[in-house]
Amino acid sequence: MGVTMREVAGRAGVSVKTVSRVVNDEPHIRPATRALVRAAIAELGWTPNASARTLRTGRTGVIGIAVADLRRPLLAAVVERLVTELDRHGLHASVEPTHDDPARLASVLAQRGHTFDALLVVDAPELPATTAADEGGPVIRVEVTRRPPAAQVAGTDAVSADLDQAVDLALRHLQVMGRGRAVRLGPGPLAEREQVRLVARVDPEPGRVGRAAGYRAAQRALVDQPGVDALICGTDEIALGALAGLHAAGVEVPGRVALIGYGNLDDGRFSTPSLSTIDPDPPSLARGAVDLLAARLAGDDQAPRAITVPVALVQRESTSGPGAR
Repeated sequence: MGVTMREVAGRAGVSVKTVSRVVNDEPHIRPATRALVRAAIAELGWTPNASARTLRTGRTGVIGIAVADLRRPLLAAVVERLVTELDRHGLHASVEPTHDDPARLASVLAQRGHTFDALLVVDAPELPATTAADEGGPVIRVEVTRRPPAAQVAGTDAVSADLDQAVDLALRHLQVMGRGRAVRLGPGPLAEREQVRLVARVDPEPGRVGRAAGYRAAQRALVDQPGVDALICGTDEIALGALAGLHAAGVEVPGRVALIGYGNLDDGRFSTPSLSTIDPDPPSLARGAVDLLAARLAGDDQAPRAITVPVALVQRESTSGPGAR
């Protein structure tokens, strides 16, 4: 026979009712008590009866995570952080890739109130106009590479990386490093913001994405913009491909061309040269989104909120030379 809730209560030194309240993530429980109960659950390896909890509370304890594409390393990193934060709140995650397909997203949205108690939407296209009017549970947008619509317009909460700050940091850094002939390689947040509209742009060939796009686009930039001395890459994936393309063309980085990306992927730390980048801070994005979601589930009915998370410049060798790690 498995571990019971009564045994968990005994280990934690609390009542069975308190264990139930912690499991159901009810408000007004002292943090110390909540920590004791969760520690007892972990020690005993107890798994709550999900079916019983659903009948008792009307909730499944499962949160859907609709993500545009798990093949994008940055989005995958954000999803991983969201799962960790949900676990911290005693909630379970179900990851649902939508592949930028509005029909797939609509299908996931329709499961709120049945399969999912709420939904976290990561870098998805526009939500249906009826999203906020539904009573299926809260929706929190988590925007990493896209600018979210105003929360009041969309009717949903939004937690987003500060993409305007990202571009400002990249442009100022390159200016300080003495680079005045930059070219932007798209797509991606650093290539599409309004602040860089006056910077020459080279788009990838149709059908090419990620590193393959960056490889060819960087080589084409050398031909189309002979005086180029910096590449502002939409994402780290494009930047890593651009590094390979410049190396194949015999161009020294950062000697002749400096290069910066967006995403702070681990691969950039170990590339040669290491990659300067903008860090959108996935842990803070995830923490902000899940804390907001938990508040909504606990009854917070304030107007929709738009929370902007600061980003940071990570200065490495591709803009600053050897030794910048």
